[in-house]
Amino acid sequence: MTAAVLEPRAITARYRDETIAQVEQIKATGREVRVVGLLGQTEGPAAVYAKYARKGFEAAGITLDVWQVTPDEVEQAIARANHDDTVDGIFLYYPFRDPAADRWLRELVDPRKDVEGMHSFWARLLWENQRFVDPTHQWPAILPCTPLAILKLLQHAVSPTGEKPLRGLTACVINRSDIVGKPLAAMLANDGVRVHSLDADGAVVFEPAEAGHTHFVADSDYTREQALAEADLVVSAVPVAAFDPIEAHELRDGAICVNVSERANFADSVMERASVFVPRVGQLTVTLAARNAARLAAQH
Repeated sequence: MTAAVLEPRAITARYRDETIAQVEQIKATGREVRVVGLLGQTEGPAAVYAKYARKGFEAAGITLDVWQVTPDEVEQAIARANHDDTVDGIFLYYPFRDPAADRWLRELVDPRKDVEGMHSFWARLLWENQRFVDPTHQWPAILPCTPLAILKLLQHAVSPTGEKPLRGLTACVINRSDIVGKPLAAMLANDGVRVHSLDADGAVVFEPAEAGHTHFVADSDYTREQALAEADLVVSAVPVAAFDPIEAHELRDGAICVNVSERANFADSVMERASVFVPRVGQLTVTLAARNAARLAAQH
């Protein structure tokens, strides 16, 4: 068996078309959709991401202005964008300072302009499995764009047409950051997946949500070997060179594998045992961030 390679471009067009249609509806009212990105670096991964994000937003008809800021300027820049009625969304390209300070910056963004879905307002809705902001279900909650991209790719790999194709499966997510691993585990569990969440501090398990309720989290003594052996879905987003890539012998037959890190978290051998391999998620991440921007703009 050789794994099928699923590139994000295979399903990105669907979400781009959806976003374009919503942006055109907004433009028909006489206004543009505009997002401000704050960037603290002139080169490196954040600068590259900003460049590709601008292309992705423009492809959806959204203006993305990138403001270059220093660490001392970023808070004032967020406040300026928050109070500018012509700005529909704000995108932060980390890092600016240290991880704790950057976490605080997320809280300074007006959640009504948070295209990344990282503000605690949106995190609470995610954690409580509330899919809409309003009781009439007119306005969907904003979800973090990288975990959402991973989720969409997994759903497509399992069943391109299934409404909840992941229910009953088991996943292993190696990364428990606030930006990727933790929200992804919560989203998977809310869709009925049992998730072994691993990082350098050990393991926890996200147990699936029952109908009308949210998931719950418990301590776990699972090792990497045990978690991978059980997993139908394997997602790895470890950015450090010291990480030992996942090998074929660690996987169960037919596992679906997603590499999120810029570094290769999977050895070449996994192609012999996996059923589907997703090598990257960036293109779909940008498109879903643009969709978030359009949804926020529609509510203004």
